[in-house]
Amino acid sequence: MSLVGGLLEQRYRVDALLARGGMSAVYRGVDTRLERSVAIKVMDERFAGDQTFIDRFVREARTAAQLHHPGVVGVYDQGVDHSPEGERVFLVMELVAGGTLRDLLRERGALPVPLAVSVMEQVLSALGAAHRAGLVHRDVKPENVLIGRGGVVKVADFGLVRAVASANTTSDSMILGTVAYLSPEQVATGASDARSDVYSAGILLYELLTGVPPYTGDNAISVAYRHVNDDVPPPSEAATGSIPPALDDLVLRATRREPSGRPADADALLAELQRTAGALGIPAMAVPLPATADVRLDDSTMRVRDDGPPTEKIAPITMATPRPTGPTPIGPQGTRAMSREELDANAITARHEPVPAGPAPMSAAERYHQQRSRSRRIFTIWILIIVLLAAAIGTTAWWLGSGQWSQVPQVKGLEQSVAEQRLRDSNLTFHVTKVRNNTAKPGIVLDVRPGELQQVQRGSDVELQVSQGRPTVPNVQAGADPADADKQITDQGLQAVRDASKDGYSDSVPQGRVLGLDPSAGTPLDVGAPVKVLLSKGPAPKQVPSVVGMSRDEAFAALTQAGFEPFDAGTEFSDKVDKDKVTKTSPAAGATVANGGSKRVGVFTSNAVTVPDLRGQKAEDARKALKALGLEIDVRGFFRRPDSTVFSQDPGAGSRVKPGTKVAVDVFP
Repeated sequence: MSLVGGLLEQRYRVDALLARGGMSAVYRGVDTRLERSVAIKVMDERFAGDQTFIDRFVREARTAAQLHHPGVVGVYDQGVDHSPEGERVFLVMELVAGGTLRDLLRERGALPVPLAVSVMEQVLSALGAAHRAGLVHRDVKPENVLIGRGGVVKVADFGLVRAVASANTTSDSMILGTVAYLSPEQVATGASDARSDVYSAGILLYELLTGVPPYTGDNAISVAYRHVNDDVPPPSEAATGSIPPALDDLVLRATRREPSGRPADADALLAELQRTAGALGIPAMAVPLPATADVRLDDSTMRVRDDGPPTEKIAPITMATPRPTGPTPIGPQGTRAMSREELDANAITARHEPVPAGPAPMSAAERYHQQRSRSRRIFTIWILIIVLLAAAIGTTAWWLGSGQWSQVPQVKGLEQSVAEQRLRDSNLTFHVTKVRNNTAKPGIVLDVRPGELQQVQRGSDVELQVSQGRPTVPNVQAGADPADADKQITDQGLQAVRDASKDGYSDSVPQGRVLGLDPSAGTPLDVGAPVKVLLSKGPAPKQVPSVVGMSRDEAFAALTQAGFEPFDAGTEFSDKVDKDKVTKTSPAAGATVANGGSKRVGVFTSNAVTVPDLRGQKAEDARKALKALGLEIDVRGFFRRPDSTVFSQDPGAGSRVKPGTKVAVDVFP
């Protein structure tokens, strides 16, 4: 804490303690030269006097600084500050406002499968960038995974373990690392490469899915022993929720004790994880900021985290190390170490059993026959032991040599059934992936992963990619949902496209639904070729038919047949249309009614009265005839008697007049 307020190398101002652990303390600070906030990791003072450590520390910092990846905590600078209080070795890094993955696990326990997969994708992406640059992390654990604003996941402390391992606090018989996440080869020999990080990442995925690491113990040696001698169990055995078997299988492949059985590096594991997530339909999920995270960089009161127990030493464990025993296991431990003396002390405890009293004295003859019988039994037992030992040694030698390995056979271009039999003959399991192909006929093997002639462990699962032939346009029924049609097309390896100019009217297919495909169903195409999805525009616009001059019933029948809903709109006079005949419609004949518009059509009928021929009739008879038609009479002449004869009229016979119209007649005498 004496560092707070001071300057390192007259440049980096130390503002507040953020976290502390066994090897270092992390402070929030400011680069006064560039005026930017930084995180400053100050190593424990016991490392400052070790020139071997400082040289390795500088080399690893330079290597880590060359990593440019959004998932890697950026390294800005490194140095050794010389002051009266002593020398301080420090590392200047990007300041991530937030918390660690350990904080999130403490708050939530086991994470939901989508969240666990989303976290691992970002962690593996960062590790993959390091592996491509030839850098191995060696200490992948939740404490070294930071979660920042917006769900950004970053990996820190690349190369730090390798630097600490070179200090004079260790020796050839010691290794350094977080025991809960160490790979078997790190425990047994101290060797590590990209596949060691893959193992640690598999353990991390196990913990994200279950809330706890697979191995815990009351001391480091008991946990390390389990890594060397036991296979990691499936996460589903410890998880409270449901974990897909494919994720179980992925964790088991990543944590195989033999490095060659694991994915080659973080990129390979990431590809498998993404392929598994895609096959299971696992959605991407935003990574939440831990509730206890420090998200305000300008807050003078900062929470101090304790990143775990102090660094200790641990002796390498071999396959021959006896299994340690102890009380009920405790949780995961930090970066730890233990001496070989501790290993030996915990490995085995001698037991001294009291010797029972011997048998009663025998005669010489009895002792002779007893010894002879015992000799025969001992001889037989030794023969059996020698035979069993020879068989065991031969089997072990075969297994350690070539017995545990199998070569992926050459299967490209073969029929699927033939290829499957070759894989079985090579003691391999397989799963088939169907792939569309423009040239290979259906059932022909396109590829195998891992590739042909690759050495894999016996019983390994390989992917057999088999051709489905050229894709064909699917049979999409008229009226189908366009989204369903798109999916059927893409499932065939084709591309669904829209072309509004090809859409058409239909009386049977609702508007917006699939009218058809272009090309039609069953047409073979190349992979990725476009298929037009034609949509219905609904019924075509209708024209009101002409029904003028028809009777009301005839007009109603004609309009109904044309898809309209006729109704009586009233009567009107027309000198061109007989009474009760249609004079017009509303909308008028020839008008276009758009799809979705009103289908009601008003029908107007004529109320015209046709004037009869009154000539030659008596005046009184003419009056009665006109009255029956709703007309009036105007009799003209010198003698307007009822029996006078009509000789002319106005309007003339056959004229159409309004109801109530007067018809003038001329009579004689």
